[in-house]
Amino acid sequence: MKVLAAMSGGVDSAVAAARAVEAGHDVVGVHLALSRMPGTLRTGSRGCCTLEDSNDAWRACDKLGIPYYVWDFSDRFAEDVVQDFVDEYEAGRTPNPCMRCNEKIKFAALLEKALALGFDAVCTGHYAKVLRDTEGNPELHRAADWAKDQSYVLGVLTHEQLDHCMFPLAETPSKAEVRAEAAARGLTVANKPDSYDICFIPDGDTRGWLAERIDMKPGEIVDQDGNQLGEHGGAQAFTVGQRKGLRLGRPAADGKPRFVLEIRPKDNKVIVGPEALLSVDELRGIRISWAGVPIPEIITGEEFDCMVQVRAHGDPVDAKAHMERSEGSDVLVVQLPEGMRGVAPGQTMVVYQGTRVLGQATIDKARSTSWDSSKVS
Repeated sequence: MKVLAAMSGGVDSAVAAARAVEAGHDVVGVHLALSRMPGTLRTGSRGCCTLEDSNDAWRACDKLGIPYYVWDFSDRFAEDVVQDFVDEYEAGRTPNPCMRCNEKIKFAALLEKALALGFDAVCTGHYAKVLRDTEGNPELHRAADWAKDQSYVLGVLTHEQLDHCMFPLAETPSKAEVRAEAAARGLTVANKPDSYDICFIPDGDTRGWLAERIDMKPGEIVDQDGNQLGEHGGAQAFTVGQRKGLRLGRPAADGKPRFVLEIRPKDNKVIVGPEALLSVDELRGIRISWAGVPIPEIITGEEFDCMVQVRAHGDPVDAKAHMERSEGSDVLVVQLPEGMRGVAPGQTMVVYQGTRVLGQATIDKARSTSWDSSKVS
Protein backbone atom coordinates (compact mmCIF):
# COMPACT_ATOMS: atom_id res chain seq x y z
CA MET A 1 0.00 0.00 0.00
CA LYS A 2 1.26 3.49 -0.84
CA VAL A 3 1.27 5.51 2.40
CA LEU A 4 1.92 9.19 3.06
CA ALA A 5 3.37 9.63 6.55
CA ALA A 6 2.61 13.02 8.09
CA MET A 7 5.83 13.89 9.93
CA SER A 8 5.36 16.51 12.63
CA GLY A 9 8.97 16.28 13.80
CA GLY A 10 7.96 14.53 17.02
CA VAL A 11 8.63 11.05 18.33
CA ASP A 12 5.09 9.73 17.75
CA SER A 13 4.96 10.45 14.01
CA ALA A 14 8.51 9.14 13.56
CA VAL A 15 7.71 5.79 15.18
CA ALA A 16 4.39 5.57 13.33
CA ALA A 17 6.24 6.02 10.02
CA ALA A 18 8.83 3.43 11.06
CA ARG A 19 6.12 0.90 11.79
CA ALA A 20 4.46 1.59 8.44
CA VAL A 21 7.80 0.95 6.69
CA GLU A 22 8.33 -2.21 8.73
CA ALA A 23 4.87 -3.43 7.73
CA GLY A 24 5.99 -3.39 4.11
CA HIS A 25 4.19 -0.29 2.89
CA ASP A 26 5.65 2.10 0.31
CA VAL A 27 6.06 5.13 2.61
CA VAL A 28 6.80 8.77 1.78
CA GLY A 29 7.27 11.34 4.55
CA VAL A 30 5.85 14.86 4.40
CA HIS A 31 6.11 17.76 6.84
CA LEU A 32 3.46 20.48 6.76
CA ALA A 33 4.81 24.03 6.75
CA LEU A 34 2.06 25.95 8.53
CA SER A 35 3.93 29.21 9.10
CA ARG A 36 5.97 31.43 6.81
CA MET A 37 8.28 32.56 9.60
CA PRO A 38 11.35 30.38 8.86
CA GLY A 39 13.18 31.58 11.95
CA THR A 40 10.49 30.32 14.29
CA LEU A 41 11.84 27.94 16.92
CA ARG A 42 10.26 25.99 19.72
CA THR A 43 10.66 27.10 23.32
CA GLY A 44 11.08 23.84 25.22
CA SER A 45 7.81 22.05 24.66
CA ARG A 46 5.90 25.13 23.49
CA GLY A 47 4.87 25.37 19.88
CA CYS A 48 5.08 22.92 16.99
CA CYS A 49 5.39 22.89 13.18
CA THR A 50 8.56 25.03 13.35
CA LEU A 51 11.87 25.03 11.49
CA GLU A 52 13.32 22.84 14.23
CA ASP A 53 10.47 20.37 13.79
CA SER A 54 10.99 20.31 10.03
CA ASN A 55 14.65 19.43 10.51
CA ASP A 56 13.77 16.70 13.00
CA ALA A 57 11.26 15.25 10.53
CA TRP A 58 13.90 15.24 7.78
CA ARG A 59 16.40 13.43 10.02
CA ALA A 60 13.78 10.78 10.92
CA CYS A 61 12.94 10.15 7.25
CA ASP A 62 16.64 9.95 6.39
CA LYS A 63 17.16 7.35 9.13
CA LEU A 64 14.17 5.34 7.85
CA GLY A 65 15.39 5.60 4.26
CA ILE A 66 12.18 7.12 2.91
CA PRO A 67 11.66 10.19 0.69
CA TYR A 68 10.93 13.46 2.49
CA TYR A 69 9.00 16.50 1.32
CA VAL A 70 7.74 19.75 2.82
CA TRP A 71 4.30 20.94 1.74
CA ASP A 72 3.38 24.59 2.23
CA PHE A 73 -0.09 24.77 3.76
CA SER A 74 0.51 28.12 5.47
CA ASP A 75 -2.24 29.98 3.56
CA ARG A 76 -4.84 27.32 4.36
CA PHE A 77 -3.71 27.24 7.98
CA ALA A 78 -3.89 31.03 8.32
CA GLU A 79 -7.43 31.11 6.94
CA ASP A 80 -8.98 27.92 8.29
CA VAL A 81 -7.33 27.73 11.70
CA VAL A 82 -5.81 31.04 12.80
CA GLN A 83 -8.53 33.33 11.41
CA ASP A 84 -11.23 30.95 12.62
CA PHE A 85 -9.68 31.16 16.10
CA VAL A 86 -9.85 34.96 16.01
CA ASP A 87 -13.39 35.01 14.62
CA GLU A 88 -14.65 32.60 17.29
CA TYR A 89 -13.16 34.61 20.15
CA GLU A 90 -14.54 37.81 18.63
CA ALA A 91 -17.99 36.19 18.75
CA GLY A 92 -17.53 35.32 22.43
CA ARG A 93 -16.85 31.62 21.90
CA THR A 94 -13.92 29.46 23.01
CA PRO A 95 -12.62 27.45 20.03
CA ASN A 96 -10.26 24.48 19.87
CA PRO A 97 -7.72 25.22 17.10
CA CYS A 98 -6.31 21.67 17.17
CA MET A 99 -9.74 20.31 16.21
CA ARG A 100 -9.97 22.79 13.36
CA CYS A 101 -6.43 21.94 12.21
CA ASN A 102 -7.22 18.22 12.12
CA GLU A 103 -10.48 18.89 10.31
CA LYS A 104 -9.30 21.43 7.74
CA ILE A 105 -5.60 20.77 7.31
CA LYS A 106 -4.26 17.39 8.45
CA PHE A 107 -7.24 15.31 7.35
CA ALA A 108 -8.84 17.41 4.63
CA ALA A 109 -6.26 19.38 2.65
CA LEU A 110 -3.51 16.81 3.28
CA LEU A 111 -5.65 13.75 2.53
CA GLU A 112 -7.17 15.41 -0.53
CA LYS A 113 -3.71 16.06 -1.98
CA ALA A 114 -2.46 12.61 -0.98
CA LEU A 115 -5.31 10.84 -2.77
CA ALA A 116 -4.84 13.04 -5.83
CA LEU A 117 -1.20 11.92 -5.94
CA GLY A 118 -2.15 8.25 -5.78
CA PHE A 119 -1.59 7.47 -2.11
CA ASP A 120 -3.89 4.93 -0.47
CA ALA A 121 -3.67 6.23 3.10
CA VAL A 122 -2.28 8.91 5.38
CA CYS A 123 -0.33 7.70 8.40
CA THR A 124 -0.02 9.81 11.57
CA GLY A 125 1.27 9.36 15.11
CA HIS A 126 -2.10 9.88 16.77
CA TYR A 127 -3.14 7.50 19.52
CA ALA A 128 -6.45 6.17 18.22
CA LYS A 129 -7.86 3.12 16.40
CA VAL A 130 -9.73 2.59 13.16
CA LEU A 131 -11.76 -0.62 13.36
CA ARG A 132 -14.15 -2.12 10.80
CA ASP A 133 -17.73 -3.24 11.37
CA THR A 134 -19.15 -6.45 9.90
CA GLU A 135 -19.78 -4.68 6.59
CA GLY A 136 -16.30 -3.21 6.38
CA ASN A 137 -17.24 0.34 7.37
CA PRO A 138 -14.56 2.22 9.36
CA GLU A 139 -15.15 3.22 12.98
CA LEU A 140 -13.01 5.48 15.15
CA HIS A 141 -12.18 4.10 18.62
CA ARG A 142 -10.08 5.08 21.61
CA ALA A 143 -6.47 3.92 21.72
CA ALA A 144 -5.25 1.14 23.99
CA ASP A 145 -3.56 3.69 26.27
CA TRP A 146 -6.41 5.87 27.50
CA ALA A 147 -3.94 8.23 29.19
CA LYS A 148 -2.57 9.15 25.73
CA ASP A 149 -5.80 8.62 23.78
CA GLN A 150 -6.30 11.28 21.10
CA SER A 151 -9.62 10.14 19.67
CA TYR A 152 -11.17 13.39 20.96
CA VAL A 153 -9.15 15.61 18.62
CA LEU A 154 -9.90 13.19 15.75
CA GLY A 155 -13.65 13.32 16.36
CA VAL A 156 -14.02 15.62 13.33
CA LEU A 157 -13.00 12.87 10.90
CA THR A 158 -15.68 11.66 8.51
CA HIS A 159 -16.46 8.19 7.18
CA GLU A 160 -14.61 8.95 3.94
CA GLN A 161 -11.54 10.25 5.76
CA LEU A 162 -11.37 7.35 8.21
CA ASP A 163 -11.37 5.00 5.23
CA HIS A 164 -7.89 6.35 4.35
CA CYS A 165 -6.40 6.83 7.83
CA MET A 166 -3.66 4.74 9.42
CA PHE A 167 -2.77 5.02 13.12
CA PRO A 168 0.10 2.59 13.82
CA LEU A 169 0.31 3.58 17.52
CA ALA A 170 -3.27 2.45 18.22
CA GLU A 171 -2.37 -0.58 20.34
CA THR A 172 0.75 0.84 22.01
CA PRO A 173 0.35 0.51 25.79
CA SER A 174 2.32 3.63 26.75
CA LYS A 175 4.27 6.64 25.51
CA ALA A 176 7.33 5.28 27.31
CA GLU A 177 7.28 2.29 24.96
CA VAL A 178 7.18 4.62 21.93
CA ARG A 179 10.21 6.54 23.20
CA ALA A 180 12.08 3.32 23.91
CA GLU A 181 11.31 2.07 20.41
CA ALA A 182 12.48 5.36 18.89
CA ALA A 183 15.77 5.10 20.80
CA ALA A 184 16.24 1.49 19.69
CA ARG A 185 15.69 2.55 16.08
CA GLY A 186 18.26 5.32 16.41
CA LEU A 187 15.77 8.16 15.95
CA THR A 188 17.11 11.40 17.40
CA VAL A 189 13.65 12.53 18.53
CA ALA A 190 13.38 9.72 21.11
CA ASN A 191 13.55 12.15 24.05
CA LYS A 192 12.13 15.24 22.39
CA PRO A 193 9.48 16.93 24.60
CA ASP A 194 5.85 16.76 23.51
CA SER A 195 4.43 20.01 22.15
CA TYR A 196 1.56 21.68 23.93
CA ASP A 197 -0.38 24.94 23.99
CA ILE A 198 -1.49 26.66 20.79
CA CYS A 199 1.18 26.27 18.12
CA PHE A 200 0.73 29.77 16.69
CA ILE A 201 0.91 31.35 20.18
CA PRO A 202 4.12 29.68 21.42
CA ASP A 203 4.61 32.07 24.36
CA GLY A 204 1.20 31.03 25.75
CA ASP A 205 -0.11 34.60 26.08
CA THR A 206 -3.46 34.08 24.34
CA ARG A 207 -4.98 37.26 25.77
CA GLY A 208 -2.10 39.42 24.56
CA TRP A 209 -2.12 37.75 21.14
CA LEU A 210 -5.87 38.33 20.74
CA ALA A 211 -5.59 41.96 21.87
CA GLU A 212 -3.46 42.66 18.78
CA ARG A 213 -6.14 41.25 16.47
CA ILE A 214 -9.51 42.07 18.05
CA ASP A 215 -10.89 45.53 18.71
CA MET A 216 -11.46 45.28 22.45
CA LYS A 217 -13.54 47.89 24.24
CA PRO A 218 -14.13 48.47 27.96
CA GLY A 219 -17.43 47.20 29.33
CA GLU A 220 -19.27 46.01 32.41
CA ILE A 221 -18.69 43.00 34.61
CA VAL A 222 -22.03 42.07 36.21
CA ASP A 223 -23.19 39.35 38.59
CA GLN A 224 -25.85 36.72 37.89
CA ASP A 225 -28.55 39.22 38.90
CA GLY A 226 -27.31 41.97 36.57
CA ASN A 227 -25.62 44.12 39.24
CA GLN A 228 -22.48 45.84 38.01
CA LEU A 229 -19.37 44.79 39.93
CA GLY A 230 -16.59 46.26 37.84
CA GLU A 231 -15.24 46.91 34.37
CA HIS A 232 -13.23 44.92 31.87
CA GLY A 233 -10.95 45.90 28.98
CA GLY A 234 -12.59 43.63 26.42
CA ALA A 235 -15.13 40.83 26.82
CA GLN A 236 -13.43 38.65 24.20
CA ALA A 237 -10.37 38.24 26.42
CA PHE A 238 -12.34 36.17 28.95
CA THR A 239 -13.38 32.51 28.95
CA VAL A 240 -16.16 30.68 30.78
CA GLY A 241 -14.85 29.26 34.05
CA GLN A 242 -12.13 31.91 34.42
CA ARG A 243 -11.46 33.07 37.99
CA LYS A 244 -8.25 35.07 37.84
CA GLY A 245 -7.89 38.52 36.34
CA LEU A 246 -11.44 39.76 37.05
CA ARG A 247 -10.20 42.65 39.23
CA LEU A 248 -13.54 43.16 40.97
CA GLY A 249 -13.82 46.03 43.41
CA ARG A 250 -15.89 44.24 46.04
CA PRO A 251 -15.96 40.63 47.23
CA ALA A 252 -19.00 38.36 47.05
CA ALA A 253 -21.32 38.35 50.06
CA ASP A 254 -20.16 34.85 51.01
CA GLY A 255 -16.50 35.77 50.55
CA LYS A 256 -16.00 33.07 47.91
CA PRO A 257 -14.40 33.70 44.52
CA ARG A 258 -16.46 34.48 41.44
CA PHE A 259 -16.11 32.82 38.06
CA VAL A 260 -16.98 33.88 34.52
CA LEU A 261 -20.40 32.38 33.71
CA GLU A 262 -21.08 33.92 30.32
CA ILE A 263 -19.55 36.28 27.77
CA ARG A 264 -21.74 38.62 25.74
CA PRO A 265 -19.67 40.35 23.06
CA LYS A 266 -22.71 42.07 21.51
CA ASP A 267 -23.53 43.76 24.80
CA ASN A 268 -19.83 43.85 25.75
CA LYS A 269 -20.66 42.31 29.13
CA VAL A 270 -19.02 39.62 31.22
CA ILE A 271 -21.33 37.82 33.68
CA VAL A 272 -19.76 36.35 36.80
CA GLY A 273 -21.10 34.35 39.72
CA PRO A 274 -20.46 31.53 42.20
CA GLU A 275 -18.73 28.33 41.18
CA ALA A 276 -21.93 26.30 41.57
CA LEU A 277 -23.51 28.09 38.59
CA LEU A 278 -20.77 26.85 36.25
CA SER A 279 -22.46 23.46 36.06
CA VAL A 280 -24.64 22.97 32.97
CA ASP A 281 -27.05 20.14 32.17
CA GLU A 282 -27.90 20.69 28.50
CA LEU A 283 -25.63 21.20 25.51
CA ARG A 284 -26.81 22.14 22.03
CA GLY A 285 -24.36 21.44 19.22
CA ILE A 286 -24.07 22.66 15.63
CA ARG A 287 -21.53 21.98 12.81
CA ILE A 288 -22.10 18.27 13.38
CA SER A 289 -20.14 15.47 11.75
CA TRP A 290 -20.23 11.70 12.20
CA ALA A 291 -17.12 9.53 12.48
CA GLY A 292 -18.28 6.63 10.36
CA VAL A 293 -21.77 5.37 9.63
CA PRO A 294 -24.22 7.06 12.04
CA ILE A 295 -26.07 4.83 14.50
CA PRO A 296 -29.81 4.34 13.67
CA GLU A 297 -31.02 6.70 16.43
CA ILE A 298 -29.20 9.61 14.79
CA ILE A 299 -31.24 9.07 11.65
CA THR A 300 -34.58 8.53 13.42
CA GLY A 301 -34.14 11.28 16.04
CA GLU A 302 -34.64 8.84 18.92
CA GLU A 303 -32.83 9.39 22.21
CA PHE A 304 -29.70 7.31 22.81
CA ASP A 305 -27.30 6.74 25.71
CA CYS A 306 -23.77 7.97 25.26
CA MET A 307 -20.81 9.66 26.90
CA VAL A 308 -19.66 13.19 26.11
CA GLN A 309 -16.20 14.73 26.33
CA VAL A 310 -15.61 18.48 25.86
CA ARG A 311 -11.84 18.76 26.37
CA ALA A 312 -8.91 16.85 24.90
CA HIS A 313 -7.78 15.73 28.35
CA GLY A 314 -11.16 15.87 30.05
CA ASP A 315 -13.14 12.98 31.44
CA PRO A 316 -16.18 11.73 29.51
CA VAL A 317 -19.50 11.97 31.35
CA ASP A 318 -22.70 9.98 30.99
CA ALA A 319 -25.33 11.62 28.82
CA LYS A 320 -28.45 11.14 26.74
CA ALA A 321 -28.62 12.67 23.27
CA HIS A 322 -30.94 13.11 20.32
CA MET A 323 -31.07 14.99 17.05
CA GLU A 324 -33.40 17.93 16.62
CA ARG A 325 -34.33 20.21 13.74
CA SER A 326 -34.22 23.89 14.69
CA GLU A 327 -34.66 26.84 12.31
CA GLY A 328 -33.85 24.65 9.33
CA SER A 329 -30.63 23.22 10.80
CA ASP A 330 -29.71 20.01 12.58
CA VAL A 331 -28.91 20.37 16.28
CA LEU A 332 -27.39 17.71 18.54
CA VAL A 333 -29.06 18.03 21.95
CA VAL A 334 -27.22 16.43 24.87
CA GLN A 335 -28.69 16.06 28.37
CA LEU A 336 -26.24 15.70 31.28
CA PRO A 337 -27.91 14.05 34.32
CA GLU A 338 -24.92 14.76 36.56
CA GLY A 339 -24.11 18.14 35.02
CA MET A 340 -20.78 19.35 33.64
CA ARG A 341 -18.77 22.30 34.87
CA GLY A 342 -17.39 25.25 32.95
CA VAL A 343 -18.53 24.45 29.43
CA ALA A 344 -18.20 27.31 26.94
CA PRO A 345 -19.87 27.90 23.57
CA GLY A 346 -17.35 27.21 20.83
CA GLN A 347 -15.89 24.14 22.50
CA THR A 348 -16.17 20.82 20.72
CA MET A 349 -18.19 18.02 22.26
CA VAL A 350 -17.28 14.53 21.11
CA VAL A 351 -19.86 11.80 21.60
CA TYR A 352 -18.87 8.22 22.47
CA GLN A 353 -20.53 4.85 22.93
CA GLY A 354 -18.05 2.68 24.77
CA THR A 355 -14.70 3.19 23.03
CA ARG A 356 -16.30 4.23 19.75
CA VAL A 357 -16.44 7.85 18.64
CA LEU A 358 -19.88 8.52 17.16
CA GLY A 359 -19.14 12.07 16.08
CA GLN A 360 -18.77 15.65 17.22
CA ALA A 361 -20.45 19.04 17.30
CA THR A 362 -19.49 22.60 18.16
CA ILE A 363 -21.29 23.75 21.30
CA ASP A 364 -23.64 26.57 20.42
CA LYS A 365 -25.38 26.83 23.80
CA ALA A 366 -24.69 25.42 27.25
CA ARG A 367 -27.68 25.69 29.59
CA SER A 368 -28.21 25.30 33.31
CA THR A 369 -31.59 24.60 34.88
CA SER A 370 -30.39 26.27 38.11
CA TRP A 371 -29.83 29.66 36.49
CA ASP A 372 -31.60 31.47 33.66
CA SER A 373 -29.06 33.80 32.08
CA SER A 374 -31.72 35.40 29.87
CA LYS A 375 -32.92 37.35 32.91
CA VAL A 376 -29.67 39.31 32.98
CA SER A 377 -30.20 42.36 30.79
